[in-house]
Amino acid sequence: MKAYVIEQAGGPEMLQLRDIASPEPGAHEVQIRVRAFGLNRAETYLRAGKMGAITAPRVPGIEAVGEVILDPAGIFRTGQRVATAMGGMQFSRNGSYAEQVTVLRDNVIALDDIPLSWEELAALPESYLTVWGALDKTLAIQPGQTLLVRGATASLGLAAVAYAKARGLKVIATTRSEQNTARLRAVGADDVIVDTGEIASTVRQRVPAGVDVALEVVGAATLRDTIQALKPFGAVSVVGLLGGPPVLSQFHLMQDLPDAKQLSFFQSGLLGTPALPLANAPLRWIAEQAAAGRIPSLRSRTFDFDDVRHAHSLMESDRALGKLVVRL
Repeated sequence: MKAYVIEQAGGPEMLQLRDIASPEPGAHEVQIRVRAFGLNRAETYLRAGKMGAITAPRVPGIEAVGEVILDPAGIFRTGQRVATAMGGMQFSRNGSYAEQVTVLRDNVIALDDIPLSWEELAALPESYLTVWGALDKTLAIQPGQTLLVRGATASLGLAAVAYAKARGLKVIATTRSEQNTARLRAVGADDVIVDTGEIASTVRQRVPAGVDVALEVVGAATLRDTIQALKPFGAVSVVGLLGGPPVLSQFHLMQDLPDAKQLSFFQSGLLGTPALPLANAPLRWIAEQAAAGRIPSLRSRTFDFDDVRHAHSLMESDRALGKLVVRL
């Protein structure tokens, strides 16, 4: 099969298209013919050497949609439309930047009879499964609550806005540019705040008691300010690192985390593990809502398989304003 391989750290030019063997699936694995895959920051971090030294060739990619080639257990049938995400892809096994991928069965979700193109399906798995883990499993969101999404123009932030709105929450979204306001309102934001780095007082002008929950996509750089926008007993989950390394210097528990506010970090590596099985993940429901037009498309651009380098350059430029997808 053809696959993109990273042999040393560097820029997009380090993505080399190679012919490599397609691993046969083991007893707990499924082999999938990749039809499309979404792009994620994790892949640019891997390529740039920010996830450790590259000591052996690596195939990047942490999500894909396609058709089952072989499931030795017969749980998924040959030709069945499925999605997959995480499960060690690009870390302990080949990733999805390939014509075929062999993945853990626990990280495969059936998407039969969903009337969406492969490109639209590919915009869903990683972003929405991460949002589900953070919002439902960590923050336990409920209809009627107010959610603050800090860094909402990232693909993960857009998914959070769309998903929370579909779940019946009021959503306040932030962006660093006034030009992105229309895009955020189009995916479901009830209110948009232009982020100057300090927005807690602005949030409290609009929600005096503070928001119920917050999703921090920017990361450590804005976390303290996000916490100040929460009501007592409110909670924030950190899911992104757009603002730099995940390090807080001199974090003061009483001053920076007052009023019984709760702080957590959700890592999508939990997806499909015994701690967070995907059997009840709402990905199929999300795809159905998207097909019915009740959840807006997050896909901003689709690239051909031979144009992955260009896609990486665009993603790193912060001009994507949505999910970038590659079709095969």
